[in-house]
Parts: sequence; structure tokens; C-alpha cells
Amino acid sequence: MTDAQLHHRAKRNVLILVFAQAILGAQMPLIFTIGGLVGQSLTSNICFATLPISMIVIGSMTAAQPLANIMQTKGRRVGFFIGASCGAIGSTICAYGIYIQSFSIFLLGSFITGGYMSAQGFYRFAAADTASDDFRPKAISYVMAGGLASAIIGPQLVKATDEVFPLLFLGSYIAVIVLNIVGSAFFLLLDIPTPEAPAADAPKGRSRLELLKTPRIAVAIICAMVSYALMNLVMTSTPLAVVGCGFERDTAANVVSSHVLAMFIPSFFTGHLIARFGARKIVASGLMILGAAGVVALSGVALENFYVALILLGVGWNFGFIGATAMLTSAHTVEERGRVQGMNDMIVFGCVTLASLASGGLMNCSGGSVETGWASVNLAMVPFLVLAGGALIWLAFQPEEEAA
Repeated sequence: MTDAQLHHRAKRNVLILVFAQAILGAQMPLIFTIGGLVGQSLTSNICFATLPISMIVIGSMTAAQPLANIMQTKGRRVGFFIGASCGAIGSTICAYGIYIQSFSIFLLGSFITGGYMSAQGFYRFAAADTASDDFRPKAISYVMAGGLASAIIGPQLVKATDEVFPLLFLGSYIAVIVLNIVGSAFFLLLDIPTPEAPAADAPKGRSRLELLKTPRIAVAIICAMVSYALMNLVMTSTPLAVVGCGFERDTAANVVSSHVLAMFIPSFFTGHLIARFGARKIVASGLMILGAAGVVALSGVALENFYVALILLGVGWNFGFIGATAMLTSAHTVEERGRVQGMNDMIVFGCVTLASLASGGLMNCSGGSVETGWASVNLAMVPFLVLAGGALIWLAFQPEEEAA
């Protein structure tokens, strides 16, 4: 294929992945809006209210490496179909758990749903597969921008479906089943070559340990981990905090919607900023914005505080996570792709799991009021921001040939 044909194929794949992100991705803001509220209604111990969200992230972490291996050997399309199937099956089990009022069944469905969340995380890597070096940061950014539509669709689906049936939120999980079935059709249109099986004497690439010892890869993983974990830590508790402070469920959905919009609107220009200023500067900017989100959240629990803090949280995640992804994709070879991407997402979602588990405990069990719990959630960001910032500073002092 000529360079022009290759570029056309890359742009077409990006467009398909943008639509997949928009339609299938709508289930994530939907579930994150209501998961804690459903958990709160089903469990007898409110400290476990956000456990369903944690189970989704645990499922995502568990699925990351197997999905990476499947995509490396069978292709992206097969892995994405498996992810959508997990989303549909998991949501079916969640709906059944709501129907019979079983917290344990609901948790099982949430865990299986994590398989979709993991597959969605690979959309950004799939966009990079067929992109040129110059187009790669923009391709990643454009696919993430598809989340803009999902940010609108997901919370609006909550409002449209939460009371369709007598059991609150049952209709919302049925809507998620439909999203997975309809949205998976996009994967039939993808044109991403399946990596050829390596010859016996072909380069094997670096081992996982060697990859982790590579400064640029290690720092990219740390920054992605911190950006995603802190976003999840705060967002998971947000609906509980908003409702606990006396606002309506629809208001909580609107706050989450504004947050998810802020996560993805910057994606229209994040790739251009990375191309101009470099990934490390954009990641550093993201970490500072995440810190600003915590400051705003700690300054009060008025509605405007929730909106501003969650918007800053979304922008900070976008810069930190997309910047770290761009750093990672430029630091490994083709034969190392499945190994490093699976390892990255397993580590990232492992830490996101811990963050979501901690979120419910900090929010509901670290003080005598909603305000105290909300403050604890946001104060917990500090040591992790210091870790990621320190890692970036350390990378700046590494020899250029190692960091490039």
C-alpha cells in the first residue's frame, strides 16, 4: 500500500473507533453514575456502597493481559467482540441482581462488565496500530474524543431509563445490554491487520522486567496509573457526595456528565499539544490540573464546587492519561506491543481497583459526615500526585538515549 492509502486506512479506523467509543462507551458513565447508588440500596453496610464499581475495575484488571494476548494473536476485532460480550452478559446479570435484590449477584455482573471496560481501554492502542509516527498522538486523541458523545448519552440514558420499571435502575442496565449488542457492529468495519506469527528466529523483544526497567515506559505507566486512579477515586464518590449533600439524583447525573465531557472535549486538541510541546509537558500539566481539582473540592460542598472540581478532574485526566499513552506507544517495538500494553493496563487498572475500593471507605466510613468523607477522598490524592510528579522529574534527568 502507498503512504496515502495507509494514511487513509488509519483515518478510517480512527473514525470507526470514535463511533465505538461514543456508542459502546456510553455504558461507562451510565454505570459509574448509578453503580454506587444501586450498591447503597442493596447492601446492608454503606461502606461497601462503591464495591460494584470496584468489581468492574477488578474485572478490567483481570481481563487486560488475556485480552492483550488475544489481540496480539487473533486481532483487535476478536478482542473487541469479546469485550462487548462481557458488557452485555455482565449487565444482564446486574439487571437480574436488581430484580431479585441480591448484592452478590449484582457484584458478579459488575465483575464481568469489567471485561468491556478493559477492551475499551485498547481502543486508543488500536488507533495507533495503523497510524504513522506523526499521526499517532492525534489518532489516540481523536479516539478518546469519541467519549464526548458517550458523556452525553450515558447520563441522559440514566434519566430516561432509571424509573421505567418499578425497580429503580433496572431499565438502565437493560439499556446497557442494547448498547453492547448494537455498538459491536462497528467492529466488523475495522481494518487492522492481525500481527503475523513471529518466526522462530524473529526478535522476541524485551521481557516484561526489561520493559519495566526502561525509564520512559516506567514513568508512562506511573503517570497513567496515577491519572486514572485519582480520577476514579474522586468520580466514584461524587454521586454519593452530591446526593448526600442534599441534591437530587438528576443533579448528580449532571455533575458526572459535566465531568465526562471535560474528560473528552480536550481530546480534540490534546494530540496537537503533544505533537507541539511533547508528551511529558502535557502529562505534567494534567497532574497540576488534578491537584487544582482537589483544592476546589476541599474548599466547599456547594453545587458550583462539585461542578468546577469534576470538570478540572476530567481535564487533568485527559492530559495525564493521553499524554502517558503517547509516551508508552513510542517506547516499544511491534513484537513488544501486546506484552507492554497488557502489562500497562493491568497495572493501571489494578491501581484503579484500589482507588475505587478506597473511595467508598473514605467517603462513608472516614468521618461522621458527608463533608468529612468527601474531604478525605480529595486529600488522598496528594501522595500520588507527588509520586507521579517526582517520576517525571526523574525522567528529565535520564540520559536522552534512554528516555527516547
